[in-house]
Amino acid sequence: QVQLVESGGGSVQAGGSLGLSCAASGYTYDFYCMAWFRQAPGKEREGVAAIYVGSGLPKYVDSVKGRFTTSLDSAKKTLYLQMNSLKPEDSAMYYCAAQSNLYPCRVSALFVSTSYAYWGQGTQVTVSS
Repeated sequence: QVQLVESGGGSVQAGGSLGLSCAASGYTYDFYCMAWFRQAPGKEREGVAAIYVGSGLPKYVDSVKGRFTTSLDSAKKTLYLQMNSLKPEDSAMYYCAAQSNLYPCRVSALFVSTSYAYWGQGTQVTVSS
């Protein structure tokens, strides 16, 4: 049974930094891609960063480019999200997601939640002004 466990959320002032981790376990096949999504109260879940597991190529949405960095430690089976220059609008529950390599991830669908079969339980990030 695949498990994704996020950690590292917390509270920070605007302009500060936080790092999130997502530890993966229990899967037989490698993942094709992994991603970070976030959801604020009353808003839809949105993808913010993704990575192709094989190549390590990251992708970001415009709102976080230059501020967020995602990376993967394959040996530790852990996905990371480093968030710098945080803004109050970055406040949300952050989720880690993954898709099996049996289902290739299309670049056009990297930030679509239905592209991912496996999800973590989320970790809260709160940025105060």
